[in-house]
Amino acid sequence: MSTTTALTAPPSDLAPRIHSNDPDAHEVPNGREEEWRFTPIAQITDFFEGQSWASIGAEFAESDADFVSIREVGDAGEASAVEKAGEWQATDRPSAIARSRATQVVSITIPAEREVAEVIVVDLKANGPANYGRIEIDAGPFSKATVVLRHDMTADANGVIVTNVSDQANLTVMNMYDGPRVSRHAWQWAATVGRDASFLGLTITLGGNFVRLVPSVRYAGPGGSGEMLGAFLATDGQFQEFRLLVDHNEPHCTSNVVFKGALAGSDTHTVWIGDVLVRREAVGIETYEMNRNLLLDDGPRADSVPNLELETGDVVGAGHASATGRFDDEQLFYLQSRGIPEALARQLVVRGFFVEVLDKVADNDLRSDVLRRIEERIGMEALEVSA
Repeated sequence: MSTTTALTAPPSDLAPRIHSNDPDAHEVPNGREEEWRFTPIAQITDFFEGQSWASIGAEFAESDADFVSIREVGDAGEASAVEKAGEWQATDRPSAIARSRATQVVSITIPAEREVAEVIVVDLKANGPANYGRIEIDAGPFSKATVVLRHDMTADANGVIVTNVSDQANLTVMNMYDGPRVSRHAWQWAATVGRDASFLGLTITLGGNFVRLVPSVRYAGPGGSGEMLGAFLATDGQFQEFRLLVDHNEPHCTSNVVFKGALAGSDTHTVWIGDVLVRREAVGIETYEMNRNLLLDDGPRADSVPNLELETGDVVGAGHASATGRFDDEQLFYLQSRGIPEALARQLVVRGFFVEVLDKVADNDLRSDVLRRIEERIGMEALEVSA
């Protein structure tokens, strides 16, 4: 008598997520779930309810009117063209609520084969003390553009940003969170990268009292390149959380994640979670993720958790790194030995700490603007004058 042994292959996704635009498909978090265990959810309980909030609008230059528009939402249940192209659906309750409750969409469209030389700057404007945001960015095939989203930090916001980078397109998107440190922001940002396309997503987080960002990258064809970069400065009890996912679901793609943050002050808390999933069909990929946190004094707390899940060993390279530490005393000593006061020396170290991220920004004016904002936050200008 012969016996047959059945072999069961492991599941293709060892870390499944619920994908649904229906808020009721997502349970209300209690803080014990993996994706919420670092988040002080007591501060955002209203984000889990379907409140009657306003919808975020936008202001932009007349020269950008060919690319930016605001449209009213007809049937919120029907997926838009950008959502269909990226096969996007919300992965948590706040983003599902924001998508279903927002009454208008800020749409940024780069036509196929169009190269936009000037940076497209969109100022997202709150229309009430609390707002839902729905942003869509679509880069057509063979197009090239740089888009800057400047968030209104004077009001609370719960929103989604859906980005589609078509085949052989080259898109850079900067999310700028700079302003008063009083508001609460929770955003999900999903990008889909097409065949041989390039995507650079840069997040600058300086303002807000509570900021939780969930960026992700997936691929719609082989040969795509996705980069997610971040620079954040947290002080005076701010909470900032960055929960990233790179889903390598296509062969011969690359990804690079670099997030750097500086922290100061008691009760200041930052969280960085970097998840990279390499599926069994994603052969020949190359991926790396890194998080660096610089503690400026003894008060703050920085949590950093890189995760790399490989379902295939046929990769070019895969790695991750994470480090949290204080100032390098040798760097400070060197600067002070050159006659630079200690306070200014510390600010110069902080400025240099972010250079690795900001050097990825090709536009000189844009890079200088970000450096200026960081310098203002750390008080370099006043110190240079007094020195």
